[in-house]
Parts: sequence; structure tokens; C-alpha cells
Amino acid sequence: MPTRPTHGAFLDENGHTHFSLWAPDAHQVSIELDDGNSHTLQARPDGWFATEFPCKAGTGYRFLINGDSKVPDPASRAQIGDVHGFSSVVDHRAYHWTTDTWQGRPWHETVIYELHVGLLGGFKGVQAYLPYLKKLGVTAVELMPLGEFPGSRNWGYDGVLPFAPEASYGSPEDLKDLVDTAHSLSLMVYVDVVYNHFGPDGNYLGQYASDFFRTDIQTPWGPSIDFRRTEVRDYFCENALMWIMDYRIDGLRLDAVHAISEKDFLVELAQRVRQAAGPERHVHLVLENEDNAANLLQRGFDAQWNDDGHNVLHALLTGEEEGYYADFASDSTVKMARCMSEGFIYQGQATRHGHARGEPSAHLPPSSFVLFLQNHDQIGNRAFGERLITLADEDALKASIALMLLSPMVPLLFMGEEWGSRKPFLFFTDHNEELAQAVREGRQNEFKEFSLFASHPERTVPDPNSIDTFSASRPDYSAIGTEQHQPWQDFYSHLLTLRHDKIIPRLADTQFAGVKVLADSAVSAAWTLSDQSVLRIDINLSEAFVTCEPASDTAEVLFFYRAEPGTDMLAPRSMVAVLENPA
Repeated sequence: MPTRPTHGAFLDENGHTHFSLWAPDAHQVSIELDDGNSHTLQARPDGWFATEFPCKAGTGYRFLINGDSKVPDPASRAQIGDVHGFSSVVDHRAYHWTTDTWQGRPWHETVIYELHVGLLGGFKGVQAYLPYLKKLGVTAVELMPLGEFPGSRNWGYDGVLPFAPEASYGSPEDLKDLVDTAHSLSLMVYVDVVYNHFGPDGNYLGQYASDFFRTDIQTPWGPSIDFRRTEVRDYFCENALMWIMDYRIDGLRLDAVHAISEKDFLVELAQRVRQAAGPERHVHLVLENEDNAANLLQRGFDAQWNDDGHNVLHALLTGEEEGYYADFASDSTVKMARCMSEGFIYQGQATRHGHARGEPSAHLPPSSFVLFLQNHDQIGNRAFGERLITLADEDALKASIALMLLSPMVPLLFMGEEWGSRKPFLFFTDHNEELAQAVREGRQNEFKEFSLFASHPERTVPDPNSIDTFSASRPDYSAIGTEQHQPWQDFYSHLLTLRHDKIIPRLADTQFAGVKVLADSAVSAAWTLSDQSVLRIDINLSEAFVTCEPASDTAEVLFFYRAEPGTDMLAPRSMVAVLENPA
């Protein structure tokens, strides 16, 4: 059954649509339908306006504020056209699911594949891609944000109507088809959601609900959202519930929650989602959080994207030390060891800016951390969107990939990396010209202090608003299975098969079991698995041979790359994973 919201339009079983708008700054609100009819909303306590009348699915509507301002429903479930147009009534009862018995999969079985829906051809394009991902060994498809954004090209973090799936990707029914097909293949679907800000074009809330924001706290995107207010909390909690209940999404990744000042809101959201889904469903909640707040991972959230792990591995693989990599370029071996044995690297230590960051995390299970070598941020926030394959030594990169896919942390792949794609992933938008120019200038200024631009001030970053920038970011599907790229695909597929066969069955109750620094850029990490066997991974990202402890005669060698199992030496840019079974 669809969830009954307080915000937006809800079509009941009797054919009546209930419209609700929180507009505390308005004195009059009416609703205009796309057939020319209109209805007056009744003022309710605490700034609410509401009405109901017979209204079928697909009806277009918009609100008229104080007789002169026409705005879409901020909780629109679908848009007719773009963010400035009419909203559309949606009947979530109308879709006939074929996977009614699907309850999801346990978190420890997760192997995430992050993708951008628009670059893959919309919801139907992603749906066609699912059998390939199933065969590869992926268990969860993570969709970058889906909420309506201005124009037809955007990463999704400029969304302004978070309840409405982006119309250029397809209809709500198309999204449900995607999810239904994924579930029929035993694939989970996660959605990236943005609850820390709205985009710069198409957000009308400030005109009639200024209390949605607070001016005493500024974020990189403007005034902070005021999560002290019940109406605001309900708005975002109802959004999360819509994805989980109406679209049967298996999990959410919450973007940049460090920009949310009221952390108790996050706990409330997790509680409401889990209560609505019930104990029988596997629903997963993941954070992106620069604060490294380990306590949230014991208060309803399964895991956090481990940027620390990415950053130290990237620094070791590329030697880069500009920007935030400066926090990981020094003592990088020790920091890599801390990541592999405790999760977070920054657990209260001071950053390059002198600020303490993070909380202790060694008590958490390894599955509390999502480990990746690439994602939309780490590629796309580079000036030229280079993938790691173009920046790092291939052998060192493959050793790191093996670490990522065989460690007990939850691995995440970014679309195209598994076949060795060299196509960039660039920052792209489709804004009006005034905003587009501001984005161009902002993007250029963002990189002007980097050495590449400081020494060559004539260089310019790709124009985010150009269709060519979007087109250049499209993964080269035709490369899959070619002679050049098949070896990469086989490499990933083999490692994922090992993960499914040898590691995932033992992951349910895994603990960190220590780490040794072998030499500069080389460590040996161990984890105690649920059957008391010990998984050990030795990795050497240096250019020298490194002494290590040979595996015992009874150990099962799971995988090795440029290494000779059973010896006391690790070759340059190599790794070996062994499983020591309990006596």
C-alpha cells in the first residue's frame, strides 16, 4: 500500500486526491488544474493549506500563492515537463508488481555498482543493463539522485523536487519496472538522496515557506535547511518512505549529512524507515559524512562511504597531494594500515586545517565501511574527470582492486571501471544561460590554485553546460567484451566470484584482527570471519620487494597478483589473499 503523506498530493482508493501545502508565509492558496479549473485550499493550523476533491491520476496541477505566484508542488510525485511546470497526480496503487515476495538481501552480501541513469539512457536503459551486472557479480545497483532538476542533464545534486523522479529519465512506472526487473534478478536497488540542500533553480519554498530554512547557519549551497521544524523533518522522512515503500527501493545513500546540523533528525529518519519497512525486509541506509561520526553507524545506519580509504589509496597510487589529498600524502602507509584495521583513518586527529575530525571506529564491523577506488565525486570533481586507470600504474591499481573486492568492507564500483573504461566522467549541467555562466566561472575558480592551472592559466575546464561535456561522459558500452577490455572484465568477474564463493558466506559477523606495516607502502591486514577463519591480505604498492610472513601450509590461497604464495617476499605492486581455516 502507498504511504499516506502530510506533504503533497495523495490519491485515495475512492478517487479523491488530497492536496496539502505547508505555506506559513501565505495568506491564500488555491490550486490550478491543467484543464483550467481551480479550487481554493482551506487554511489549517500551523501554516498548512489543504483540500480534497475527485481527481484522477495524471491530472496536472500547480499552486497559486496569494493570487499571483504559480509554483509546482514541492512534494510533487511527478512533473509534466521541467521543474517550473505543472505537477502530476500519481497513483502508486496502479502498478502491478511481479516480485511481491522480494524482501531484499542482507547487507553483508552487498556489492555496489554506482551509475548515472541519464548516461545509461534513462530508466529503461538501466533496466536493459541489469543482466550484465548480475553476471558480473554485482548485487546492488546504486542510482545517482533521481529528484527533478532543471533541464535534462545534471548529476542530480541540483535537484529541487526530491519526490518526483526526473522526467527525462522516464516515468514513475518506468522506475518501478527497473526495480521490479532488478528484484527478479536478485539485485538490490539503492537511491542516492540529497537532504542537505536544494538546487539553485526551481526551488520556490522561500517564497511561501521561509521557515523551511535558517539564516544563522550557512552551507556551501546557501542557508541551512531547518531540521528543528517538524514540518521539515516530515518532508524528508516522507521522501525516504516514498522510495522505500512506494518504489520498493532497497536502500538509500544520504548525501553529505555533515551539512545537516540536527543529527537527531538522521536517527529519526532511520527509525521511521525501519518501522515502516518492518523486520522482514532488508532495508539499508548508508551515509556520506565528512565528520566520520561512528556513533551514527550504531543508531540505525548500516555503513558510511569511507572517503578516508579512497583518499589514502589514491595518494599511494598516484602520488597526488593537492587539495584534500594533502591529509593523506604524509604517513600514508600508517594511514592505510589504520583504514584496514579500524575503518576510519581520522578518528579525532587534526586535519591539515587544524580541525579535529572523526570518532573512534575500531569497534565497528568492517562491513560498516563502503570501500571504493572510484565514484562519481572522486572522478567527476577532478577538472578533467580522469579515471584512475589513466593516473596509476596498472599493476598497483590491480593489486588495489583485489584488496577492495576481497576485503570484508563493502565494495563499490563506478560504472565502466570493470572493463577498464578510459572515458572521463565530467561535471555536467543544463542550466539557463545566466546560471550556466556562474557555474562555468565557479568551476574554473575551483581549480585555479592547482599546479596544473597555476602553471598554465590559459587552461580551461570543460564547459559543464555543453552537451559535448555530457556526451563525453557516456561510458563506451561498445568496449565491453572487446579484446582490449575483456581482460579487465575477467579480472573483476573472477574476484567477485571469489568474494561470493569464499568470503560473503563468512561475512555475517566479521571483526578486525590487526594489521602489520611491512614496509613503506606495504601492509598485512587480517580479519576474523564468522566461522573463526582468518582472512589475510598482504599488499605491496611500492616498487621494491618487501619481506612478509609466509602463509602456513594449511592456509588456502584465495588469490594472488604478481606474488608467490608461500614465500617470505612480496614483489613490487603485488598482493596475496589467504584464508587460514580454524583448527
